[in-house]
Amino acid sequence: MNNSQSKALDRKKLFADPILVTAIIGIFLFLFLFILYPLAILLVDSVFEDSKITFNVFIRIFKMAGFRQAICNTLELGFVSGILATAIGFLFAYVDAYVKVGSRFVRGLFKVVSMLPVVSPPFVLSLSAIMLFGRTGMITRHVFNLSTSALYGLPGICLVQTLTFFPVCYLMLKGLLKNIDPSLEEAARNMGASRWKVFTDVTLPLLLPGLGNAFLVTFIESVADFANPMIIGGNFDTLATSIYLQLTGAYDKSGATAMAVTLLTVSMGLFLLEKYWLERKSVATLTGKASRERAQIEDKSVRIPLETLCILISIFVITLYILVFFGSLFKIWGRDFHLSLKWYQYVFKNRGWRVFTDSIFLSLIASPITGLLSMIIAYLVVKRKFAGKGLMEFAAMLAMAVPGTVLGVGFIRGFNSGLFHTGIMRGLYGTGAILVLVFIVRSLPIGTRSGIAALRQIDKSIEESAYDLGADSFKVFTSVTLPLIKDSFFSGLVTTFVRSITAISAIILLVTPSFVLITVRINEHAEKGNYGIACAYATILIVITYGAIMIMNLLTGKFGRSKAIKK
Repeated sequence: MNNSQSKALDRKKLFADPILVTAIIGIFLFLFLFILYPLAILLVDSVFEDSKITFNVFIRIFKMAGFRQAICNTLELGFVSGILATAIGFLFAYVDAYVKVGSRFVRGLFKVVSMLPVVSPPFVLSLSAIMLFGRTGMITRHVFNLSTSALYGLPGICLVQTLTFFPVCYLMLKGLLKNIDPSLEEAARNMGASRWKVFTDVTLPLLLPGLGNAFLVTFIESVADFANPMIIGGNFDTLATSIYLQLTGAYDKSGATAMAVTLLTVSMGLFLLEKYWLERKSVATLTGKASRERAQIEDKSVRIPLETLCILISIFVITLYILVFFGSLFKIWGRDFHLSLKWYQYVFKNRGWRVFTDSIFLSLIASPITGLLSMIIAYLVVKRKFAGKGLMEFAAMLAMAVPGTVLGVGFIRGFNSGLFHTGIMRGLYGTGAILVLVFIVRSLPIGTRSGIAALRQIDKSIEESAYDLGADSFKVFTSVTLPLIKDSFFSGLVTTFVRSITAISAIILLVTPSFVLITVRINEHAEKGNYGIACAYATILIVITYGAIMIMNLLTGKFGRSKAIKK
């Protein structure tokens, strides 16, 4: 059978299954309406004025010295944070994979540090940093008796972003290091090379694509970050904060749109570089698992310094998170350190439960929808052949590269005054539905990537047997495929819930008095200097997210682990 006959047969099978065709059309419609359309309307809106193409808005914003400085600040911040987070993440990964760490305490520290950024909002460390190193901080005021602080600005943002993002680099590089065949390094050692020579000439070259990948992922996260620069940035403006201030402070929609397109261009360029160049080089360099276990380093002159450095960093990070809890219990941080529950009483008085019920309610709605959508997209991409499959995967992963503030401006422009300025879609703006949609869009790439990885482990003959017995696509997906990837499905549920309830940059421009969200309240009180209230909200939020993860683990254990069936 030649290639054209094979394609014709695939099309025939496709159109013979109406459920499959409906699913493909529905997914494309969703991706177009809530990912491609908001971004496209941003691009059109930034160059169209009075029904003609013009770059006047871009010319105007680039003439603004503050905006040009914001671009430089953003790139500098991304570069410095990316380098530091990748370096610390590599240190942890190297110690984990290469150094013999026998202490359960150290292993436990590594596990806690890698999980903390998952269960906490991305800006919690900003609160801790201010309480330690701010103008009335424990270190600056009570230890060194300083009236000023160098924390606000680039140093502070780099500190909190590095400590927030390095666990991501650690998890990415840990797997790559463990997959390097130890025989390559042992051969160099047997030929007389020193440990440092082996590291620089063998290990590091093999890991360079992975290091570049980790750096770019951190760079993207850093330039897209909104909350940390807003809370601890001082006069150090970034593109994300400039967009917010241009829209809410200067009420300049066209200027904010052009700024959003500028930030989108930067993040998209980095995303494409990471996805289509470095990611492929990483796969080509490290393909299989190690042929045997590595003889880990036991030399005390190497082990003790590296292990000590990791322990000190871990303790410092954990201390910062603990400070958030204590910050919620002290009467007035920096002045009155008597314990009190006054901030929790403030949080819950006058129907204060609404902040938590609204956040939990919207996140719970978004979670199953995202989980199901991501699994369907993964199933179609991996198991089905149809025109536009590459576009579907790209569009589903695209939101990973779109900064939250850019997506927020796109939703405002698209569903408030764009093509859908009338009709049922117009009614989305200002409702809880648009917040749920943003939550779904932001979490879809992670669920899709997890689903694709799980589905590629399943032998296609299992599903083909079900088709041969007369099952349609819906029956095969629900009865065969989904049970085999239920771990990825449950993981997608809790990931979406945690990402939704801790989101800030994507919804800060879309939230209205109709729905009050925890992260917005934390941001409001942190900006006003009400750190006790902000810490109380943050502590409760961490408890909620950690509880969600515990429930997911219990559910996964109760319903059993999926057993991936390979060829």
